[in-house]
Amino acid sequence: MMGSDPSSANFEVKVHPRRDTAAQRHMSSSPPDPPAVNDRNFSLFRRWLPWLVPTFVGANIVLFIVTMYINDCPKHSFTGSSSCVAPFLGRFSFQPLKENPLLGPSSSTLGKMGALEVDKVVHRHQVWRLFSCIWLHGGVVHVLANMLSLVFIGIRLEQEFGFVRIGFLYVISGFGGSLLSALFIPEGISVGASGALFGLLGGMLSELLINWTIYANKLAALLTLIVIVVINLGVGILPHVDNFAHIGGFVSGFLLGFIFLIRPQFKWVSSRHRNSSSGHAGPPVKYKHKPYQYVLWVISFVLLIAWLVTGLVLLLRSVNLNDHCSWCHYLSCVPTSKWSCKAQQFYCESIQMGNQLNITCLSNGKSDIFPLSKTSSTDAQQQICSQLCN
Repeated sequence: MMGSDPSSANFEVKVHPRRDTAAQRHMSSSPPDPPAVNDRNFSLFRRWLPWLVPTFVGANIVLFIVTMYINDCPKHSFTGSSSCVAPFLGRFSFQPLKENPLLGPSSSTLGKMGALEVDKVVHRHQVWRLFSCIWLHGGVVHVLANMLSLVFIGIRLEQEFGFVRIGFLYVISGFGGSLLSALFIPEGISVGASGALFGLLGGMLSELLINWTIYANKLAALLTLIVIVVINLGVGILPHVDNFAHIGGFVSGFLLGFIFLIRPQFKWVSSRHRNSSSGHAGPPVKYKHKPYQYVLWVISFVLLIAWLVTGLVLLLRSVNLNDHCSWCHYLSCVPTSKWSCKAQQFYCESIQMGNQLNITCLSNGKSDIFPLSKTSSTDAQQQICSQLCN
Protein backbone atom coordinates (compact mmCIF):
# COMPACT_ATOMS: atom_id res chain seq x y z
CA MET A 1 0.00 0.00 0.00
CA MET A 2 2.61 2.55 1.07
CA GLY A 3 6.10 1.19 0.69
CA SER A 4 8.20 4.36 0.40
CA ASP A 5 9.46 6.56 3.18
CA PRO A 6 9.63 10.14 2.00
CA SER A 7 11.15 11.17 5.31
CA SER A 8 14.29 9.29 4.31
CA ALA A 9 15.08 11.95 1.66
CA ASN A 10 18.64 13.25 2.07
CA PHE A 11 17.89 16.49 3.89
CA GLU A 12 20.84 18.77 4.59
CA VAL A 13 20.88 21.25 7.44
CA LYS A 14 22.36 24.58 6.59
CA VAL A 15 24.95 25.53 9.19
CA HIS A 16 26.45 28.99 9.21
CA PRO A 17 29.75 29.25 11.14
CA ARG A 18 30.21 32.24 13.37
CA ARG A 19 32.02 35.21 11.83
CA ASP A 20 33.80 37.84 13.92
CA THR A 21 34.67 41.38 12.93
CA ALA A 22 38.26 42.59 12.68
CA ALA A 23 37.87 44.68 15.83
CA GLN A 24 36.81 41.67 17.82
CA ARG A 25 39.75 39.60 16.56
CA HIS A 26 42.27 42.19 17.86
CA MET A 27 40.77 42.57 21.34
CA SER A 28 43.19 40.76 23.65
CA SER A 29 40.72 40.74 26.52
CA SER A 30 38.13 38.78 24.54
CA PRO A 31 37.88 35.05 25.18
CA PRO A 32 38.79 32.72 22.32
CA ASP A 33 36.10 32.06 19.77
CA PRO A 34 34.22 28.76 20.12
CA PRO A 35 34.87 26.25 17.37
CA ALA A 36 32.65 26.48 14.31
CA VAL A 37 29.66 24.20 14.41
CA ASN A 38 29.89 21.36 11.90
CA ASP A 39 26.76 19.47 11.01
CA ARG A 40 28.82 16.35 10.25
CA ASN A 41 30.17 15.76 13.76
CA PHE A 42 27.16 16.44 15.97
CA SER A 43 23.50 15.73 16.02
CA LEU A 44 21.59 18.99 15.67
CA PHE A 45 18.40 17.60 17.14
CA ARG A 46 17.89 14.83 19.63
CA ARG A 47 17.52 11.30 18.26
CA TRP A 48 15.09 8.95 20.00
CA LEU A 49 15.20 5.19 20.33
CA PRO A 50 12.02 3.96 18.59
CA TRP A 51 9.95 1.55 20.66
CA LEU A 52 6.35 2.75 20.35
CA VAL A 53 5.95 2.05 16.63
CA PRO A 54 7.29 -1.54 16.99
CA THR A 55 4.87 -1.91 19.92
CA PHE A 56 1.99 -0.73 17.71
CA VAL A 57 3.02 -3.26 15.06
CA GLY A 58 3.10 -6.05 17.64
CA ALA A 59 -0.26 -5.01 19.08
CA ASN A 60 -1.92 -5.08 15.65
CA ILE A 61 -0.52 -8.54 14.89
CA VAL A 62 -1.53 -9.91 18.30
CA LEU A 63 -5.05 -8.52 17.92
CA PHE A 64 -5.34 -10.14 14.50
CA ILE A 65 -4.31 -13.50 15.97
CA VAL A 66 -6.83 -13.09 18.79
CA THR A 67 -9.51 -12.20 16.23
CA MET A 68 -8.78 -15.37 14.25
CA TYR A 69 -8.89 -17.41 17.47
CA ILE A 70 -12.33 -16.03 18.31
CA ASN A 71 -13.48 -16.41 14.71
CA ASP A 72 -12.92 -20.22 14.74
CA CYS A 73 -14.06 -20.87 11.18
CA PRO A 74 -14.45 -24.68 11.52
CA LYS A 75 -16.86 -24.26 14.42
CA HIS A 76 -18.88 -21.28 13.21
CA SER A 77 -18.92 -21.87 9.47
CA PHE A 78 -22.41 -22.62 8.22
CA THR A 79 -21.15 -24.95 5.51
CA GLY A 80 -18.73 -26.91 7.69
CA SER A 81 -14.96 -26.86 8.16
CA SER A 82 -14.34 -28.01 4.57
CA SER A 83 -15.19 -24.55 3.25
CA CYS A 84 -12.57 -22.83 5.42
CA VAL A 85 -9.27 -21.79 3.83
CA ALA A 86 -6.15 -23.52 5.24
CA PRO A 87 -8.13 -25.96 7.44
CA PHE A 88 -4.85 -27.39 8.81
CA LEU A 89 -4.63 -24.23 10.94
CA GLY A 90 -7.59 -25.44 12.99
CA ARG A 91 -9.54 -22.66 14.62
CA PHE A 92 -7.13 -20.15 13.06
CA SER A 93 -8.21 -21.10 9.53
CA PHE A 94 -9.67 -18.37 7.33
CA GLN A 95 -13.17 -17.72 6.08
CA PRO A 96 -14.04 -18.87 2.52
CA LEU A 97 -12.48 -16.63 -0.13
CA LYS A 98 -15.92 -15.68 -1.47
CA GLU A 99 -16.69 -14.23 1.93
CA ASN A 100 -13.28 -12.70 2.70
CA PRO A 101 -10.65 -12.66 -0.08
CA LEU A 102 -8.09 -11.07 2.27
CA LEU A 103 -7.60 -14.32 4.23
CA GLY A 104 -9.23 -13.27 7.45
CA PRO A 105 -12.22 -13.55 9.79
CA SER A 106 -15.91 -13.02 9.19
CA SER A 107 -17.53 -9.60 9.36
CA SER A 108 -19.53 -10.67 12.40
CA THR A 109 -16.33 -11.51 14.29
CA LEU A 110 -14.83 -8.15 13.39
CA GLY A 111 -18.01 -6.52 14.67
CA LYS A 112 -17.61 -8.30 18.00
CA MET A 113 -13.98 -7.17 18.23
CA GLY A 114 -14.84 -3.49 17.74
CA ALA A 115 -15.08 -2.75 14.01
CA LEU A 116 -16.57 0.58 13.01
CA GLU A 117 -20.34 0.17 12.65
CA VAL A 118 -22.04 3.53 12.32
CA ASP A 119 -25.41 2.28 13.53
CA LYS A 120 -23.89 1.14 16.83
CA VAL A 121 -21.91 4.35 17.21
CA VAL A 122 -24.99 6.52 16.70
CA HIS A 123 -27.80 4.56 18.33
CA ARG A 124 -25.87 2.64 20.99
CA HIS A 125 -23.39 5.46 21.69
CA GLN A 126 -20.38 3.19 21.12
CA VAL A 127 -18.05 6.04 20.19
CA TRP A 128 -15.07 3.91 21.21
CA ARG A 129 -15.44 2.05 17.91
CA LEU A 130 -13.96 5.11 16.18
CA PHE A 131 -10.71 4.22 18.00
CA SER A 132 -10.89 0.43 18.23
CA CYS A 133 -11.37 -0.12 14.50
CA ILE A 134 -7.89 1.21 13.69
CA TRP A 135 -6.32 -1.74 15.55
CA LEU A 136 -8.27 -4.40 13.63
CA HIS A 137 -7.66 -5.79 10.15
CA GLY A 138 -9.71 -7.74 7.65
CA GLY A 139 -7.10 -10.34 6.78
CA VAL A 140 -3.47 -11.39 6.49
CA VAL A 141 -2.97 -9.32 3.34
CA HIS A 142 -4.49 -6.27 5.03
CA VAL A 143 -2.45 -6.43 8.23
CA LEU A 144 0.87 -7.15 6.47
CA ALA A 145 0.48 -4.26 4.04
CA ASN A 146 -0.39 -1.79 6.79
CA MET A 147 2.28 -2.95 9.23
CA LEU A 148 5.03 -2.78 6.61
CA SER A 149 3.95 0.77 5.84
CA LEU A 150 3.93 1.63 9.54
CA VAL A 151 7.47 0.32 9.96
CA PHE A 152 8.82 2.24 6.95
CA ILE A 153 7.14 5.52 7.88
CA GLY A 154 6.67 5.44 11.64
CA ILE A 155 10.10 4.36 12.90
CA ARG A 156 11.88 7.23 11.16
CA LEU A 157 9.38 9.74 12.54
CA GLU A 158 9.68 8.36 16.08
CA GLN A 159 13.49 8.59 15.87
CA GLU A 160 13.20 12.26 15.03
CA PHE A 161 10.30 13.40 17.22
CA GLY A 162 9.88 10.87 20.03
CA PHE A 163 7.17 8.44 21.06
CA VAL A 164 4.81 10.96 22.70
CA ARG A 165 4.25 13.17 19.68
CA ILE A 166 4.17 10.34 17.14
CA GLY A 167 1.83 8.30 19.36
CA PHE A 168 -0.68 11.15 19.56
CA LEU A 169 -0.30 11.85 15.86
CA TYR A 170 -1.05 8.22 14.98
CA VAL A 171 -4.06 7.73 17.25
CA ILE A 172 -5.75 11.10 16.61
CA SER A 173 -5.25 10.74 12.84
CA GLY A 174 -6.83 7.29 13.00
CA PHE A 175 -9.79 8.78 14.86
CA GLY A 176 -10.13 11.52 12.24
CA GLY A 177 -10.10 8.94 9.46
CA SER A 178 -12.77 6.85 11.18
CA LEU A 179 -14.88 9.96 11.72
CA LEU A 180 -14.91 11.04 8.07
CA SER A 181 -15.53 7.46 6.96
CA ALA A 182 -18.55 7.20 9.25
CA LEU A 183 -19.98 10.47 7.95
CA PHE A 184 -19.85 9.32 4.31
CA ILE A 185 -20.18 5.51 4.53
CA PRO A 186 -22.87 4.71 7.12
CA GLU A 187 -23.42 1.13 5.92
CA GLY A 188 -21.28 -1.93 6.53
CA ILE A 189 -18.21 -2.21 8.73
CA SER A 190 -14.77 -0.65 8.50
CA VAL A 191 -11.42 -1.73 9.97
CA GLY A 192 -7.77 -0.96 9.41
CA ALA A 193 -4.92 1.39 10.30
CA SER A 194 -4.89 3.14 6.91
CA GLY A 195 -6.32 6.39 8.29
CA ALA A 196 -3.59 6.56 10.93
CA LEU A 197 -0.92 5.76 8.32
CA PHE A 198 -2.17 8.56 6.07
CA GLY A 199 -2.01 10.78 9.14
CA LEU A 200 1.71 10.07 9.40
CA LEU A 201 2.11 11.05 5.74
CA GLY A 202 0.16 14.24 6.35
CA GLY A 203 2.30 14.99 9.39
CA MET A 204 5.47 14.55 7.34
CA LEU A 205 4.21 17.05 4.79
CA SER A 206 3.27 19.71 7.35
CA GLU A 207 6.54 19.11 9.23
CA LEU A 208 8.47 19.98 6.09
CA LEU A 209 6.41 23.14 5.60
CA ILE A 210 6.58 24.42 9.18
CA ASN A 211 10.33 23.70 9.45
CA TRP A 212 11.01 24.91 5.90
CA THR A 213 14.05 27.07 6.68
CA ILE A 214 16.20 24.33 8.23
CA TYR A 215 16.19 22.02 5.20
CA ALA A 216 18.37 22.37 2.10
CA ASN A 217 16.74 19.94 -0.36
CA LYS A 218 13.30 21.14 0.57
CA LEU A 219 11.78 21.34 -2.93
CA ALA A 220 12.83 17.79 -3.84
CA ALA A 221 11.46 16.48 -0.53
CA LEU A 222 8.19 18.36 -1.03
CA LEU A 223 7.66 16.98 -4.54
CA THR A 224 8.49 13.44 -3.36
CA LEU A 225 5.93 13.60 -0.57
CA ILE A 226 3.24 15.05 -2.82
CA VAL A 227 3.76 12.29 -5.41
CA ILE A 228 3.55 9.56 -2.75
CA VAL A 229 0.37 11.04 -1.25
CA VAL A 230 -1.31 11.46 -4.64
CA ILE A 231 -0.51 7.87 -5.65
CA ASN A 232 -1.84 6.42 -2.41
CA LEU A 233 -5.00 8.51 -2.52
CA GLY A 234 -5.43 7.51 -6.16
CA VAL A 235 -5.54 3.85 -5.16
CA GLY A 236 -8.45 4.75 -2.90
CA ILE A 237 -10.81 5.35 -5.81
CA LEU A 238 -10.94 1.58 -6.40
CA PRO A 239 -14.01 -0.27 -5.08
CA HIS A 240 -13.95 -1.77 -1.57
CA VAL A 241 -11.29 0.74 -0.46
CA ASP A 242 -12.35 3.26 2.18
CA ASN A 243 -10.73 6.39 0.77
CA PHE A 244 -12.69 8.63 3.14
CA ALA A 245 -10.71 7.11 6.01
CA HIS A 246 -7.53 7.90 4.08
CA ILE A 247 -8.58 11.50 3.43
CA GLY A 248 -9.78 12.07 6.98
CA GLY A 249 -6.57 10.64 8.42
CA PHE A 250 -4.39 12.66 6.06
CA VAL A 251 -6.13 15.96 6.81
CA SER A 252 -6.03 15.30 10.57
CA GLY A 253 -2.35 14.33 10.41
CA PHE A 254 -1.54 17.37 8.28
CA LEU A 255 -3.00 19.69 10.92
CA LEU A 256 -1.42 17.72 13.76
CA GLY A 257 2.00 17.98 12.11
CA PHE A 258 1.93 21.77 12.48
CA ILE A 259 1.14 21.28 16.18
CA PHE A 260 3.34 18.34 17.23
CA LEU A 261 6.26 18.35 14.77
CA ILE A 262 7.36 21.98 15.02
CA ARG A 263 11.15 22.41 15.47
CA PRO A 264 13.05 25.37 17.00
CA GLN A 265 14.67 27.71 14.49
CA PHE A 266 18.26 26.83 13.64
CA LYS A 267 19.86 29.93 15.15
CA TRP A 268 18.33 29.13 18.55
CA VAL A 269 19.57 25.53 18.54
CA SER A 270 22.99 26.50 17.16
CA SER A 271 23.56 29.15 19.83
CA ARG A 272 22.64 26.74 22.59
CA HIS A 273 25.03 24.14 21.22
CA ARG A 274 27.92 26.62 21.01
CA ASN A 275 27.28 27.91 24.51
CA SER A 276 27.13 24.44 26.06
CA SER A 277 30.19 23.08 24.20
CA SER A 278 32.51 26.04 24.78
CA GLY A 279 31.17 27.59 27.97
CA HIS A 280 31.13 30.93 26.18
CA ALA A 281 27.85 32.82 26.12
CA GLY A 282 27.24 33.95 22.56
CA PRO A 283 24.66 36.46 21.43
CA PRO A 284 21.25 35.28 22.64
CA VAL A 285 18.45 34.39 20.23
CA LYS A 286 15.25 35.89 21.56
CA TYR A 287 12.65 33.58 20.03
CA LYS A 288 12.75 29.79 19.90
CA HIS A 289 10.52 29.68 16.81
CA LYS A 290 9.99 31.93 13.85
CA PRO A 291 6.81 34.05 13.65
CA TYR A 292 5.32 32.05 10.77
CA GLN A 293 5.66 28.88 12.87
CA TYR A 294 3.55 30.37 15.67
CA VAL A 295 0.91 31.47 13.15
CA LEU A 296 0.67 28.00 11.57
CA TRP A 297 0.50 26.36 15.01
CA VAL A 298 -2.47 28.51 16.11
CA ILE A 299 -4.39 28.16 12.83
CA SER A 300 -3.90 24.39 12.73
CA PHE A 301 -4.96 23.94 16.36
CA VAL A 302 -8.18 25.89 15.82
CA LEU A 303 -9.01 24.04 12.57
CA LEU A 304 -8.29 20.62 14.10
CA ILE A 305 -10.53 21.17 17.13
CA ALA A 306 -13.29 22.60 14.92
CA TRP A 307 -13.13 19.62 12.54
CA LEU A 308 -13.13 16.90 15.21
CA VAL A 309 -15.87 18.48 17.35
CA THR A 310 -18.10 19.35 14.40
CA GLY A 311 -17.64 15.94 12.80
CA LEU A 312 -18.48 14.10 16.01
CA VAL A 313 -21.60 16.21 16.59
CA LEU A 314 -22.80 15.57 13.03
CA LEU A 315 -22.18 11.84 13.38
CA LEU A 316 -24.10 11.53 16.64
CA ARG A 317 -26.99 13.38 14.96
CA SER A 318 -27.05 10.73 12.20
CA VAL A 319 -26.05 13.20 9.49
CA ASN A 320 -25.07 11.60 6.17
CA LEU A 321 -22.78 14.03 4.35
CA ASN A 322 -23.64 12.44 1.00
CA ASP A 323 -27.01 14.23 1.29
CA HIS A 324 -25.17 17.55 1.31
CA CYS A 325 -22.49 16.74 -1.28
CA SER A 326 -23.71 15.00 -4.41
CA TRP A 327 -20.24 14.42 -5.91
CA CYS A 328 -18.22 13.52 -2.81
CA HIS A 329 -18.81 9.79 -3.24
CA TYR A 330 -16.46 9.90 -6.24
CA LEU A 331 -13.61 10.61 -3.82
CA SER A 332 -13.87 7.03 -2.56
CA CYS A 333 -14.87 5.15 -5.71
CA VAL A 334 -15.04 6.06 -9.39
CA PRO A 335 -17.28 3.68 -11.40
CA THR A 336 -15.92 2.26 -14.66
CA SER A 337 -16.89 -0.43 -17.13
CA LYS A 338 -14.79 -2.86 -15.10
CA TRP A 339 -16.46 -2.36 -11.74
CA SER A 340 -19.43 -0.79 -10.00
CA CYS A 341 -19.34 1.37 -6.91
CA LYS A 342 -22.87 0.57 -5.78
CA ALA A 343 -23.16 -1.60 -2.70
CA GLN A 344 -24.63 -4.98 -3.50
CA GLN A 345 -28.00 -5.71 -1.94
CA PHE A 346 -28.83 -9.35 -1.27
CA TYR A 347 -32.34 -10.60 -0.54
CA CYS A 348 -33.10 -14.08 0.74
CA GLU A 349 -36.14 -16.06 1.81
CA SER A 350 -36.01 -18.38 4.81
CA ILE A 351 -38.35 -21.24 5.72
CA GLN A 352 -38.10 -23.09 9.03
CA MET A 353 -38.40 -26.87 8.84
CA GLY A 354 -38.23 -28.32 12.34
CA ASN A 355 -34.73 -27.70 13.70
CA GLN A 356 -33.43 -26.54 10.34
CA LEU A 357 -33.71 -23.40 8.26
CA ASN A 358 -33.93 -23.40 4.47
CA ILE A 359 -32.49 -20.15 3.10
CA THR A 360 -32.86 -19.24 -0.59
CA CYS A 361 -31.20 -16.36 -2.45
CA LEU A 362 -33.91 -14.60 -4.47
CA SER A 363 -31.50 -13.25 -7.09
CA ASN A 364 -30.01 -16.57 -8.25
CA GLY A 365 -32.32 -19.17 -6.68
CA LYS A 366 -29.49 -20.90 -4.83
CA SER A 367 -30.58 -22.42 -1.51
CA ASP A 368 -29.23 -24.53 1.31
CA ILE A 369 -30.34 -25.97 4.63
CA PHE A 370 -28.65 -24.98 7.89
CA PRO A 371 -29.08 -25.99 11.55
CA LEU A 372 -31.39 -23.60 13.34
CA SER A 373 -28.91 -23.30 16.20
CA LYS A 374 -26.38 -21.63 13.86
CA THR A 375 -28.86 -19.30 12.17
CA SER A 376 -30.81 -17.92 15.11
CA SER A 377 -29.32 -14.41 14.89
CA THR A 378 -30.03 -11.83 12.20
CA ASP A 379 -26.30 -11.33 11.55
CA ALA A 380 -25.87 -15.05 10.91
CA GLN A 381 -28.73 -15.11 8.42
CA GLN A 382 -27.37 -12.05 6.61
CA GLN A 383 -23.98 -13.70 6.36
CA ILE A 384 -25.50 -16.87 4.90
CA CYS A 385 -27.55 -14.83 2.44
CA SER A 386 -24.42 -13.04 1.27
CA GLN A 387 -22.61 -16.34 0.73
CA LEU A 388 -25.51 -17.86 -1.22
CA CYS A 389 -25.99 -14.85 -3.48
CA ASN A 390 -22.25 -14.55 -4.19
